[in-house]
Amino acid sequence: MTRETVVNAALTLGLLIVPMWALMADEPFIITLATRVAILALAGVGLNIALGLGGLVSLGHAAFFGLGGYAMGILASHAQSYTPLITWPVGIEGTTSMPLIWLVAVLAAGLGALVIGALSLRTSGVYFIMITLAFGQMLYYFAISWPAYGGEDGLSIYLRNGFPGLNTLVPIQFLALCYGLLAIALILSARLAASPFGLALNAARQSAARVQAVGLSPYRLRLVAFVISGMITGLAGALFADLNRFVSPTMFSWQTSGEIMVFVILGGVGRLFGPVAGAAVFIILEHVLGGISDYWHIYLGALLLLIVLFARGGLIGLLAGKAAHHG
Repeated sequence: MTRETVVNAALTLGLLIVPMWALMADEPFIITLATRVAILALAGVGLNIALGLGGLVSLGHAAFFGLGGYAMGILASHAQSYTPLITWPVGIEGTTSMPLIWLVAVLAAGLGALVIGALSLRTSGVYFIMITLAFGQMLYYFAISWPAYGGEDGLSIYLRNGFPGLNTLVPIQFLALCYGLLAIALILSARLAASPFGLALNAARQSAARVQAVGLSPYRLRLVAFVISGMITGLAGALFADLNRFVSPTMFSWQTSGEIMVFVILGGVGRLFGPVAGAAVFIILEHVLGGISDYWHIYLGALLLLIVLFARGGLIGLLAGKAAHHG
């Protein structure tokens, strides 16, 4: 058993103990904080597939986060106002069923990632960073100028969507759903990293020319990784919108993309549990320091600077040793 496995197990245990304690202490706010950690970690797991495995520095992952959020907002708002989503050629109603909303969110984000990835991956380096950022900002301004769904003010959803057999308004039950989805994403991420596809993608990150020499297309490998990455982040967006019962254009903003990137860098790029550790630290800092000062991002910036300079493997790397290991 490696040190990283022990660190990952400790993190998992912590994620379970905190909400259980909060439930017994009757602290629903702590459960909500834990839910935010799980959802933001899920968004980070998505980015980590593109960044950690594929070496793709995307500053546009808020595009997929927002697409997932708006998929949920649009479907739920039509369901609560009893207006059909599409009337022609067939009538399609809105829905408040979480599994259906997740499916639409994942497909919408996947389609967005396919289009953005197909165009962006023709470039590399700083051009790739800028073009993904540009796509995110285009969607941000589109959402602002879309009055049908709230425009700049966003869109409020009055009821939380439903999941068969659960009362999603009970914080601990909604948390269990988010934890379940995070666990599935982590297992998928680990399997992906160990699969022939993951190994080829890692090889393309290190030397695209060599991968091409053995007959594989680095472009296709990266595009598939980018789409999978976008889909997972889109699912996180739908959950985030459901948690807040609110969707707004800020979900598409470059600040949101930056925050998702911060979770991954804080925890450790390419580390399986990196986004989980990063999201947990981010939420703890926001909660603890946010109460002391409105400018708590200064402390976050200082921590990020220390990690980039002295702990290249992030917090997980710091605790688990040097060797980067995705799994």
